[in-house]
Order: sequence, then structure tokens, then C-alpha cells
Amino acid sequence: MAIKSAPRVRVPAQAKAGEIIEIKTLISHEMESGQRKDAAGKTVPRDIINTFEASFNGKPFFKAEWFPSISANPFQSFFYKAKESGEFTFSWKDDTGGEQKAIAKLTMA
Repeated sequence: MAIKSAPRVRVPAQAKAGEIIEIKTLISHEMESGQRKDAAGKTVPRDIINTFEASFNGKPFFKAEWFPSISANPFQSFFYKAKESGEFTFSWKDDTGGEQKAIAKLTMA
């Protein structure tokens, strides 16, 4: 199952230089583990989001590799020390080659 809908990202619009901000992301995906069987008894193929990456102004700063134990519609929260205004880019990649991206801007107050 491909990524179903646009991801949701929560990033403060403004921060002070040196402030530590919390970033929250959520994406809709069934995260099929590959261990379940369908009504006909055939194994449902594995299809999970296996990689989540975050970058700021083109520089990667956070990466997570996910495995079949991650729940459907995965939520990821992490912290970032704000140093300058710029743009966050978030990327989710799944087993079928599907990729979804989201962008959020941050301005120094």
C-alpha cells in the first residue's frame, strides 16, 4: 500500500537563536508487516515506511530507519536547536518505492 495522504508536520513558525524546538510529524500508512495472511490464506506482502529523513536548508540532521514493528500511521517527534531562518524538508520512503515529502519554514524572531 502506497503512502495514502499528505504528511502532517508541526514546526514552530518562529524561534529565537539557540532555542531548542520540538518538531512533530505524522503520516498515514498501513505499515503492513508481511506476516499477516489474507482471506485466501496468502501472505500479504510487507509494505512499510522504512526510512524517515529530516534536513534543514539542505543539510540532513535526523534519520530514522523503521522496521515492521512500527505501528500504522507512524508519529515521529524530535528536537532541533534553531540557529538561523530557513526551510525544513521531511521525507518518508516505503518498500514499494513510494516517497512523500513535506516542507516547513522557520523564521528567527
